[in-house]
Amino acid sequence: MSSTVSTSWGIPPSRLETSESPKMHPSSPFGQSEPEYNDNDETELLSVSWNQDYGCFTAGTNQGFRIYNCDPFKETFRRDLKNGGFGIVEMLFRCNILALVGGGANPQYPPNKVMIWDDHQSRCIGEFSFRSEVRAVKLRRDRIVVVLEHRIYVYNFMDLKLLHQIETLANPRGLCCLSHHSNTSVLACPGLHRGQVRIEHFGLKMTKFINAHDSQIACLTLTLDGLLLATASTKGTLIRIFNTMDGTRLQEVRRGVDKADIYSIALSPNVQWLAVSSDKGTVHIFSLRVRVVGEDSSNHSSATQGPAFVHQNSSTSLDALISPSTGANPGSSLSFMKGVLPKYFSSEWSFAQFHLAEDIRFLAAFGSQSTVVIVGMDGSFYRCSFDPLNGGEMSQVEYVRFLKTENRPK
Repeated sequence: MSSTVSTSWGIPPSRLETSESPKMHPSSPFGQSEPEYNDNDETELLSVSWNQDYGCFTAGTNQGFRIYNCDPFKETFRRDLKNGGFGIVEMLFRCNILALVGGGANPQYPPNKVMIWDDHQSRCIGEFSFRSEVRAVKLRRDRIVVVLEHRIYVYNFMDLKLLHQIETLANPRGLCCLSHHSNTSVLACPGLHRGQVRIEHFGLKMTKFINAHDSQIACLTLTLDGLLLATASTKGTLIRIFNTMDGTRLQEVRRGVDKADIYSIALSPNVQWLAVSSDKGTVHIFSLRVRVVGEDSSNHSSATQGPAFVHQNSSTSLDALISPSTGANPGSSLSFMKGVLPKYFSSEWSFAQFHLAEDIRFLAAFGSQSTVVIVGMDGSFYRCSFDPLNGGEMSQVEYVRFLKTENRPK
């Protein structure tokens, strides 16, 4: 598998007016443009994606793309194109840099190309071409990661030079996630064997393989510092949390007993909560017992303490990763017989739940003050709150129909 990179760093904008450049008009940076509201029944939602801090999300459509702020909910930017579908629209936090991949029946770009678009300059500043379809793109301030079905390419953001190539098991979902703290550089992706996750600690020049599940990996996510990993398999019943430094399993929670397709896993910034969405139409919240080194177990700190974890953690320091608290997740009353009864009797079940329509793809993330934000491929946005002491059914705080369309791809 080979790739081709074209860069336009320092090239005058006049040289970028080619057929490969985005067919867009100059505009101001994101968040300062005035969106035009002209929804119509022909708009089809092709993708939704959170930014790195879950404060915004993108919506790729068959006629362009849009960016929404979550709190307060507001459309902040859009590009409407007559024939310009985007299957991937990846933000870099809240700045003016986007990674764009064409999608839909009339893609704006071929699906084997990644375009790095700088909206402040209103021009494309880089282009990557591959021999196969791009499955995902992930960004951090110093790296661009392009995911193909069998290989992952890692590039330096400043000069677009190729730094790493990683071979994976077949990865049609484009599974890959990055840490986002400046002093930790961690990547997680499928390994070369079923159920295996590969962890690259680039800063430490260390590779770790974790045999997370017996079935193939369906979903995975990292904490912001990259030191904790949460995974689910195609079976979709269990979610497991691992220490990425030594691969130790720290906690296991159960979504349910029946097989399910896991759509998203999210960890709260303070690593106190975990959210899971699936095709069963339920978002589950679990209480976590893992915590950051040095924090008081009764007072979960912000994720900014995470980097200190790197220097204090070792393969034997699991006491620092597991809170003395047993957590608030309900368990079976028969858990004392866990050595005799089937495994699900000793599992930790969800602490709080919110019910949605089944078979529609929903992505969940954490907002502020015990809230969860949920975005659906039916063009819906929910904000829900949960009781951090008692759990139970979550309350719907806000509902917005951000894209009026009858097309509902899963």
